[in-house]
Amino acid sequence: MSAKVAFLGLGVMGFPMAGHLKAKGYDVTVYNRTAAKAQEWVKKHGGQSAATPAEAARGAEFVGMCVGRSGCENIASHSVSSLSTDSFVSSQGHRNHA
Repeated sequence: MSAKVAFLGLGVMGFPMAGHLKAKGYDVTVYNRTAAKAQEWVKKHGGQSAATPAEAARGAEFVGMCVGRSGCENIASHSVSSLSTDSFVSSQGHRNHA
């Protein structure tokens, strides 16, 4: 049985990153604030899409996020309650270099 992975954010980096996970055999559910982008990913890679970050993260062993700084806190706050105590979260976002 493959690990269940949620991937939140399907932009320039997230779309291919989630695709690589699916190609390696992971059970991937994606979320993107633009649902059409998530459907495009499902059409290309298979897997599932979710309507909310919490739905995508529900039961996932690993959660990857690739979102901008402003979206990270919002998405994380909506998905954390769906995680099990054994889940791992990794965020690949934009940094503000001041």
